[in-house]
Amino acid sequence: MSEENWKFEYHQIPKTLTESFKELFTGYDEGLVRMEPGGFVTSPTYAKHAEKIYRMKPRSEDVWLLTFPKCGTTWTCELLWLLQNNCDYETASKTGLTLRTPFLEMPYLSTKMQTMREMFMNVDKVEQLPSPRVIRPHMPMYLLPPTLLDTAKVVYVARNPKDVIVSYYFHHKLIKLHGFTGTMDEFAEFFMDDEVFNAPYFAHILEAWSKRDHPNMHFMFYEDMKRNLRGEIEKVAAFLGKTLGEEELVKLTEHLKFDNFKTNESVNNESGKKTGAFNQEGNFIRKGKTGDWKNHFSPELNSRIDAWIEKNLAGTDLKFVTELEYQD
Repeated sequence: MSEENWKFEYHQIPKTLTESFKELFTGYDEGLVRMEPGGFVTSPTYAKHAEKIYRMKPRSEDVWLLTFPKCGTTWTCELLWLLQNNCDYETASKTGLTLRTPFLEMPYLSTKMQTMREMFMNVDKVEQLPSPRVIRPHMPMYLLPPTLLDTAKVVYVARNPKDVIVSYYFHHKLIKLHGFTGTMDEFAEFFMDDEVFNAPYFAHILEAWSKRDHPNMHFMFYEDMKRNLRGEIEKVAAFLGKTLGEEELVKLTEHLKFDNFKTNESVNNESGKKTGAFNQEGNFIRKGKTGDWKNHFSPELNSRIDAWIEKNLAGTDLKFVTELEYQD
């Protein structure tokens, strides 16, 4: 099955080559492309290398974390790595998360990243890593190795689209690769029109949602981690066949509490400011709050987003929590 024919093509999104678009997204020197079938939006450089990721060989000892961006990827990655490595906090503190849990697309996000690919955990390096591996792509499942779900353990984290839009907006302003200069309203329109990196959002989540009953799939919600972090840690540990004593569980929960996580230098990506990849204003790990969208959406924008959500969830049984009475 892994030798299936590569059936994807990509074409430029003409709008992304216009001056008005490039003024808003200052980092896209080559515009964006749409891969078909599926409509996945990415850079031309990634599209050229997508088959390399598709042809990877998953291992039975692997854990693959699948997320749309800004859905708790970094947070859950740290949890998975610690569970897979006997809660080795010492190694975790000394080694950056990007080295411990490879972000598969990183070397292929742009022409500049491709020229520096040897600095990153590219596919060839990931193939050589010893087991157990924790791997985190942002691509939808259909662009990942076809044998993945039948071979490895897969954890999928979903987050409500309103908070994703807000978090992704600040992410686009922080990271020079995107270099977004526009407003929240403008960004939300691009997001809903599937004209941002990694779009479309709903197709990404609904594909994984349809596979949530597979024995190798653990589907979870960011909001549940905010509501009951310890409870979600216990579920993930059970899924991975790990047993944690009370003391270990308390320590791991404390380690992953958002305020502690935000100041943890091995995971917070603040080094991006030193390397020049990030702008100085803003933080990679920002607020992590459920319901922060209420601080950023006008009533008019909120009603447009509500209509977009309703349209995309019609006929599905997926439901999102957009506000919490209590959260960690």
